[in-house]
Amino acid sequence: MVQETLTRRAPASPIKKIAQRLEVRMLLLALLIAVCLSLLSPYFLTKSNIFNLLDQSVVIGIVAVGMTFVILTGGIDLSVGSVAGLTGIILGLSLQHVPIVPAIAIAVVAGGFIGLISGTLITVFGLAPFVVTLGVMAIGRSLAYIFSGQTAISNIPMGMQDIVYTNVLGIPSNVLFLIVLYLAAWAYLTYTKGGRTIYAVGSNKEAARAAGLNTTFYSILPYVLSGAFAAVAITFSISQLLSADPLMGNGMELDAIAAVVIGGASLFGGRGSMFGTLIGVLIMVMIRNGLNLMGVSPFWQGTAIGTIIILALLVERLVSSRVSR
Repeated sequence: MVQETLTRRAPASPIKKIAQRLEVRMLLLALLIAVCLSLLSPYFLTKSNIFNLLDQSVVIGIVAVGMTFVILTGGIDLSVGSVAGLTGIILGLSLQHVPIVPAIAIAVVAGGFIGLISGTLITVFGLAPFVVTLGVMAIGRSLAYIFSGQTAISNIPMGMQDIVYTNVLGIPSNVLFLIVLYLAAWAYLTYTKGGRTIYAVGSNKEAARAAGLNTTFYSILPYVLSGAFAAVAITFSISQLLSADPLMGNGMELDAIAAVVIGGASLFGGRGSMFGTLIGVLIMVMIRNGLNLMGVSPFWQGTAIGTIIILALLVERLVSSRVSR
């Protein structure tokens, strides 16, 4: 009995500790998917396709940063897709009257303001995040149609393409922005009091409040960031297409939530990381890219992606329960 007790209390080995980290297992899953896709398609690991993967990761990756902050607090933001569409229209209209930089600033501030409204309703008035952001989603999509006159805005200045197609040390500027954004978000969550407070709010909000932490501010802040990052993400889309459409961002919220959850974040809050979210984004993008290379019909891709996501999470849950023993 004593021997059994000592065995149970023995500290886990370094290898087991590493294996217990969800992000590590998701990284292994991403590598496995990459190997499988490279065997199924000879074009997957080409240089051009790798850059294509990185380019496709930018928009959803930026939105997923804001969604990570929200989910870490135990919330959810279903409005990011419609906020992206609305702020894209605001950007397109602003570009008709002001230079590029002020126009982008207007769109980002608008996105942050919408997030502020959502965060305030949820935190101060105690409304359910699901209901509030669902309502904002409907309002945002409606206003996008109204502001645009039910048509796309196509006379976007050519200078907007510099945001995407400028290279820095051989790295496209949009990809470099994504890397810097994830590093900054990781550093904030890891090394600052604000980051630790966000984790504390998601783990136990009442305990965090009792400890003297500003739970109100750090419960609202993630929604502000989510709205602002949705505007930043759609800016890159508009820069590539030179067009702002009210339908932009449709379904973006589901991709962002899936990427964050695949990356190991808990929908109950308090658990997750930027590294995990980035892996989740790459897994989502690789699957879509691989299906396109294999000629899978777009009508079947949703079914394939959804099935893979559910199976990945199911396997992860089973593996997690065994590793933690």
